[in-house]
Amino acid sequence: MNLSPDTIEWIGGLAAMLTTASFVPQVWLTLRTRDVSGISLGMYSCFTLGVALWLVYGLSIGSLPVTIANCVTLALALAILGMKLWFGRRR
Repeated sequence: MNLSPDTIEWIGGLAAMLTTASFVPQVWLTLRTRDVSGISLGMYSCFTLGVALWLVYGLSIGSLPVTIANCVTLALALAILGMKLWFGRRR
């Protein structure tokens, strides 16, 4: 594929927005219901670490879409992980 650097940045930005936004409904549902039974602690722990590493990668290469998306995704993933630990402990 022969895309311009600007097109590549737009594609990366759009992909980042969509994948990051996909976590918002899970955070909202978990906050509302406090039901964490369907959330895997192992999966979210690995995922959150992976997102943190993607953030380091984005910062290292100076990619704004990768950096911003992973900052927001890390915050959302940490929220879900925190709720899993907090609400899961109560049962």
